Amino acid sequence: MIGFRRPPWWALLLTAAGALLFVRLGIWQLHRADFKDALLRRYAASASAPRQDFAKVAETPPVDGFPRVQVSGRYLVERLYLLDNPQHDERGGVEVFVPFVLRDQLQPVLLVDLGFLPGNGTAQVPQLPPLPSGDVSLQGLYVPPPPLGFEMGGDALARQTQWPKSSIFLDPAAVAHDLGRPLYPRVLALDADPASIYVRVHTLDFSSMPPARHRAYAFQWFSFAIAAVVILLVLNRRRKPRESHFQNDPE
Repeated sequence: MIGFRRPPWWALLLTAAGALLFVRLGIWQLHRADFKDALLRRYAASASAPRQDFAKVAETPPVDGFPRVQVSGRYLVERLYLLDNPQHDERGGVEVFVPFVLRDQLQPVLLVDLGFLPGNGTAQVPQLPPLPSGDVSLQGLYVPPPPLGFEMGGDALARQTQWPKSSIFLDPAAVAHDLGRPLYPRVLALDADPASIYVRVHTLDFSSMPPARHRAYAFQWFSFAIAAVVILLVLNRRRKPRESHFQNDPE
């Protein structure tokens, strides 16, 4: 029969602290998964939401909202930026961004996401269609800029002298410095247009940590909490000796 001896106080304390920490980390991961799921639902609902006044959300957009807006102005057609790390398909391609000057307003500049331009399976930049040089009216979702990451060699835009300029990460601060003009804090992701060569299937980029991965990590942390308790029990178990009855031989 297996019994358990009372473990030392420090073992109980360490196990309780560790298990509590693991449980809290698991709960935090579940909260992050729920938060991102809610953001994805709001993002999907924004595509058909009524338009909002851009002036009211331009500088201070809602943290967990994606306003649908309409703006008028002109493109800076000679200042295109290419984000060359999105992989929409096996052919590769680039996400094309262009600065947009709002009508009757010189500063700041709104960065417009024209969409994804598929490649041809080579490193060659796809042929970019010309943009209108006069005033145009645009509408789409006012969304956060693409996520940043570490780029070897620092600011790639500063090393390039001709447009379009390309980078594997599009840092709004680097774009603003390159243009010499401030940018709005978000970008305008244009509505889908069947007549456009650009692919406009916009979504929030949670590719590095989608909600499902948060839930997988939560399961992992909860497993660690259970393992800590099990280890404590295993290390402090004791096996009671079995009673043995020996029959003596008669003299």
